[in-house]
Amino acid sequence: MFRPKIPTMPTPTGVTTPPTVIEPTSVIPHTPTTPTPPVPASARPTIQLTPGTALALVGGGTAVVLVVGAVLVSLLLAVAITGASLAICALVIRSLVTTSAKQR
Repeated sequence: MFRPKIPTMPTPTGVTTPPTVIEPTSVIPHTPTTPTPPVPASARPTIQLTPGTALALVGGGTAVVLVVGAVLVSLLLAVAITGASLAICALVIRSLVTTSAKQR
């Protein structure tokens, strides 16, 4: 009951191709040549900035800074407006409570 059922491999259907036979080939001896010295590879690829790509990077960075600044300023304004409205509500409730207490 608790043993997993392992599926069996399905048998292929349709036309099957027989396996291809690979025949060994003869080995041709290699004539040695003088090895060329390896070129030292740098750890980092070099990036060449053209004036166009530099201008695009500066423009993109400026756009990102402007968008992030606009979002942060709007969040600050939202917090300020919420705080001011809560302060006005507190003053109105306080005045209502004090006037109802004086009438009794």
